[in-house]
Amino acid sequence: MPAELEPRDLALLCARCADLRKAEDLRILDMRGLSSVTDFFVLATGNNEPHVRAIWNEIARRLKKDHGLGARTPEGGRANHWVVLDYYDVVVHVMHRDQRQQYDLDTLWNDAPQVPLPVTSETPA
Repeated sequence: MPAELEPRDLALLCARCADLRKAEDLRILDMRGLSSVTDFFVLATGNNEPHVRAIWNEIARRLKKDHGLGARTPEGGRANHWVVLDYYDVVVHVMHRDQRQQYDLDTLWNDAPQVPLPVTSETPA
């Protein structure tokens, strides 16, 4: 069994996987102390339904293949407007641009500190 990733490292890995599929407006919000549901939110935007699907599939596939981590059943995967991958300590929201603007999680959780994203074009570990 692979070594367990720390929640912050898992969030960064999810963001890097999303970046491989050209997700836009990537953000990691540190939810510790603000929510009892999870430690980190990863927010990613796709331009259309196939783009949203490609982003969340990349995250799920890489984490399963490379780290043996499976999320709970993705919520919203049939419509591909807003898909949620729940890794318990990290919850990934992959949203179509319209959904991202409408539900505005960025403003809803604007008191959550943002985790800086490293600039990289490398394949995630």
